[in-house]
Amino acid sequence: MGHRKPFVAANWKLHGSRSQLEQFTRQCLKGMDEQVDVVLCPSHVHLDFTAVLLNEQKVMKLGAQNVSQHRQGAYTGEVSCEMLVEAGCRYVLVGHSERRRLFGETSFIVAEKFAAARAAGLIPILCLGESGAARQARRTFEVIAEELDIVIEKNGAMAFDNAIIAYEPIWAVGTGKCATPEQAQEVHSFIRGRLAEDTPVIGEKVRIIYGGSVTPTNARDLFAQPDIDGGLIGGASLDDKTFLGIVEAAKGAS
Repeated sequence: MGHRKPFVAANWKLHGSRSQLEQFTRQCLKGMDEQVDVVLCPSHVHLDFTAVLLNEQKVMKLGAQNVSQHRQGAYTGEVSCEMLVEAGCRYVLVGHSERRRLFGETSFIVAEKFAAARAAGLIPILCLGESGAARQARRTFEVIAEELDIVIEKNGAMAFDNAIIAYEPIWAVGTGKCATPEQAQEVHSFIRGRLAEDTPVIGEKVRIIYGGSVTPTNARDLFAQPDIDGGLIGGASLDDKTFLGIVEAAKGAS
């Protein structure tokens, strides 16, 4: 991890209630300090409520799970970057594998969302990852490069000066199958090298986190890898003790 500050994000997906958020934030805020950047991404419905819970403390920041690439218009059900900023968000996930796989988001749309987030002052967390079939066919690097390059082409490598990248192999998300530390490190190193080809300083500076069945048990070995700077945590983030264990692992690896 080197000199890069650890980063851990909780993606609650289609889970959670006000009472769960109250308990989670109360327990987590008692067990955290500023050694790790921590982000909580609840549902859009709970963003305003969560912003009040987090208030002005400096330990945990608010993020959203998705956003529209459009600023306004006849897009029923969509939420703009400006709306997220107004709700108190600082971060937003773009290109999560479930958005790509289940809702048909293309890499071009993801690149537009990345641009919209940055223009509004949000920090995008760009998600990249290959399917199990792609890995078996030894196409992991090809898929990752395709997803990353279109964002670079639209935004430039310098755009990652204020962005996070999350490598989340689709075959590991929500399956209980975690990439080995060596597998994850190999892809993280490739992503960092791809950015460094264009802008070496960005390749060194950008934080790249891993997502895919992370637990307190495997987190330490994952986060000990030189190019893994933390985690994007799904199901394991719903339990405050489990999530705090992962944050502790990130702290210990820094």
